[in-house]
Amino acid sequence: MSAIDLLVTSGSGPVECRIALMALVRIIEEECGRRDCAVEVTFGHAPDRHGAKSALVSLEGQGATAVANAYCGSVKFIFKSPVRPGHKRQNWFVAVKRVDLAEAAEPSIADGDVRFETLRAGGPGGQHQNTTDSAVRAIHLPTGIAVVARSERSQHRNKQIALRRLAAMLRALAEREVEASKAGLFMANKELERGNAIRVFRL
Repeated sequence: MSAIDLLVTSGSGPVECRIALMALVRIIEEECGRRDCAVEVTFGHAPDRHGAKSALVSLEGQGATAVANAYCGSVKFIFKSPVRPGHKRQNWFVAVKRVDLAEAAEPSIADGDVRFETLRAGGPGGQHQNTTDSAVRAIHLPTGIAVVARSERSQHRNKQIALRRLAAMLRALAEREVEASKAGLFMANKELERGNAIRVFRL
C-alpha cells in the first residue's frame, strides 16, 4: 500500500497558527498509533520555538485512508494566545491538504545538495514488515529539511520517494516565499476562516 501524503500548513496566519499546527501534528501521530498506521513527519524550513509553518505528514498502513479523510480540510483550534496575553482572538486555523507525490515529476534538486542515509525500515505490517536496511533518509543540506521513505522494499524506490517528498517541501517553501496568499499548496489564513472547519479542538 503506497503512502498518503498530507501537507499541513498555517498559511499566512500568525504565530498562534504555528502552535496549532504543532498540536495537530501530535494529534495525528496519536491517532495513527491507535489505528495501526505508520507516520513520518517532515517539518518545513527553519521552525522556531513556536513550531513550523508547514509539515508534510506521510501516512502508511491499514488506517492511513481513515486518518487522512478525518483531517483533510480546515481545522480550527480554540485557545487563548500564550504569546500575546490579553489578545482577544481565540480561534486559530490550520489547513490540511492531500498531495499526490506519486504523479509529481522527478525533482530537479542538485545531487550535491542532498545527503542520503540508509536505515532499517519499520512501520505497520507485523510479519510482513520490511526489516531490511532499505529505508532512506534524504537531507537537503542548504535548508536542513530531512525526509524519510520506508514504504518500498527497494532502496532505490525509497530514494525516489524521499526526493519527491523533499521536492514537495521545497516547492511549498518557494511558493510561500513568493506569494503566500496565492500559493498552490497553501491557503491563506483568511480563506481558512471563511471555510467550515472539519475538526475543532480546544487546547
